[in-house]
Amino acid sequence: MKDNIIEVMDESLKLKIEEEIKGMTYTKNFRSPSAEEWYVFLPSYKDPLTGGAAGKTIIHYNLFDTKHIFINTTIIFDDPELHIRKHHQLVYSISDEIVNRLVGYADTLLSVHSGENSYHAEYKQ
Repeated sequence: MKDNIIEVMDESLKLKIEEEIKGMTYTKNFRSPSAEEWYVFLPSYKDPLTGGAAGKTIIHYNLFDTKHIFINTTIIFDDPELHIRKHHQLVYSISDEIVNRLVGYADTLLSVHSGENSYHAEYKQ
């Protein structure tokens, strides 16, 4: 049986995604018993007002309902360049990597705020 997978991502976009993910760093800004806030730094993107982090990630742990535990994760990108529709695949790939690095394999409800590239997703084990 032949595999009919067609690569639709432009090679330059693929390299751009790899470059941003490879250079991505983050620092924890705040921690409480039920939440964390992380600043996310990307090589090519910055907050236009401060010149700092391109965005932030807020991870809220649901500690009360142990039957169906989900971690609520919100990613907010501040760089307006990441709000432009043509960067959807970049925003999606960076967000996916943030969830993998900061939340891991836990069940997660994700909300990404990035202008036209905003979306919601659910990660389940």
